Amino acid sequence: MSIKFNANEIKYIALFESMTGAMVKDCIIDEDNGKVTFVVKNGDMGLAIGKGGSTVTKVQKAVDKGVEIIEHSEDVTEFIKNLMAPAELKSIKVLQKENKEKVATVVADSINERIAIGKNGHNIERAKLLAKRQHNISSIALK
Repeated sequence: MSIKFNANEIKYIALFESMTGAMVKDCIIDEDNGKVTFVVKNGDMGLAIGKGGSTVTKVQKAVDKGVEIIEHSEDVTEFIKNLMAPAELKSIKVLQKENKEKVATVVADSINERIAIGKNGHNIERAKLLAKRQHNISSIALK
């Protein structure tokens, strides 16, 4: 699935990459919550955050929004784990249905389930969108 970025997303990606040196694979701008989420190439998380969080702090000031950074992984279960962080998950299962649809089931205890869902369902919705864009996962269910 190819991702089409709008002009604003392209601007934020260029700024982020130039400030951090990390390669961005995806970007979501959430105007309602004042956040920008970047998915960075596997191994670039340290560059993106910087020593003591200094780099990400500079990016936050430059974009005047909160910044979330998620590390990409070609392994779909690892990617879902990264999407749900800091929630600690007991298990992740990805099944392909007969209609070729991929569905992920995530198991967490009640405290971590609340973290994974987030305020007003923000975290789980972001996770579903990024899982769809990066690994063609049609849905994520928490149990």
